[in-house]
Amino acid sequence: MISKESVQEALDLIRPALQADGGDVQLVDVTEEGVVQVALQGACRGCPMSQLTLANGVERVLKEQLPEVVRVEAV
Repeated sequence: MISKESVQEALDLIRPALQADGGDVQLVDVTEEGVVQVALQGACRGCPMSQLTLANGVERVLKEQLPEVVRVEAV
């Protein structure tokens, strides 16, 4: 199972880019199946591009850092 600590460390790599645009991401949970659940915050919440950010930014980086990640979901 993926540890929340390792996911948090990977999210910390993404966080500066999100914060530069007035947003952020918060780790909610990591399931036994490898699904990472996050909450988009600030400008990212409600942004029309948030799903693209989630897929092409957050999910891509997490999968690069942690190959056991299956997908990332916004909750």
